[in-house]
Amino acid sequence: MAEHFLDSVPGTVSNVFSRELPPVLSLDPGDTLTVHTLDCSGHLKRRRTADEDVPRMFGERRGHCLAGPIAVRGAEPGMALAVTLESLRPDAWGFTAAATSDTPLTRRLGLTGEDSEWLSWDLDADRGTGTDQYGHTVSLAPFLGVIGTPPDEPGEHSTTPPRALGGGNIDCRELVAGSTLFLPVTVPDALLSIGDGHAAQGDGEVSGTAIECGMTTRLTVGLQPSPPLPTPHAVTPAGRITFGFDPDLNEASAQALDAMLTWLTSLYGVKRATALALASTTVDLRVTQVANQAWGVHALLPHDAIR
Repeated sequence: MAEHFLDSVPGTVSNVFSRELPPVLSLDPGDTLTVHTLDCSGHLKRRRTADEDVPRMFGERRGHCLAGPIAVRGAEPGMALAVTLESLRPDAWGFTAAATSDTPLTRRLGLTGEDSEWLSWDLDADRGTGTDQYGHTVSLAPFLGVIGTPPDEPGEHSTTPPRALGGGNIDCRELVAGSTLFLPVTVPDALLSIGDGHAAQGDGEVSGTAIECGMTTRLTVGLQPSPPLPTPHAVTPAGRITFGFDPDLNEASAQALDAMLTWLTSLYGVKRATALALASTTVDLRVTQVANQAWGVHALLPHDAIR
């Protein structure tokens, strides 16, 4: 098993998903990768205010600044790519923006562009804290907002909406160190892209941003030839997780629950109605994010909830 290192520099990053992009690195199953990613906007210097003009990796913002694509040899559609997150260390600074654009949610909350806010955070990875310019301090729980593979369709695809197959901009705060995310392989060699470091985020990512930051991540890739589910799922320190993504919250919730019931029937050898009854006593449905053109919902089955 080999160790690889990847930095975010011109030639190793992209801001779209595309099966046509050449891989910047190739891994074998079982290989470990340490990768440094920039924040979602690809800032090359700290940006302390919304109005400050700082250099970015891409001159025009099209999507998240992602490291990749990364080929995983032997990955074929029908398999699941297993991404095990061993450690995540945020850079020394980050930001959170709020009410910087006109959306149905900001209008419902009575906020306009004149009310916009930009929090500039000093991040202490050793202490696990972040402090903004007003002196507010929060605990850090770093994860990557985007871990995904491209659609099996020609052309370039936005990194903004999460997808039921390739994952991508999932923004699930439970995907911390110690988690394994299983993604359906959509194209040969998987062509994995990662980035959008979040030093801390609440369920929902309600302003549209978390503490956005650069991140150094150590991960291991593997392949699962016969995954239990055809959609993204994860095993995390908090428990087993399934996902749903749809512009309709009811449908996103149903997708996440549907996948969890399928997993429960396999895990415990019960019929589907029994799985639903068990889920009603043990599974949490949580709004993953509200920010990305499709509602995200995840179903969480805590470890040892069913004994």
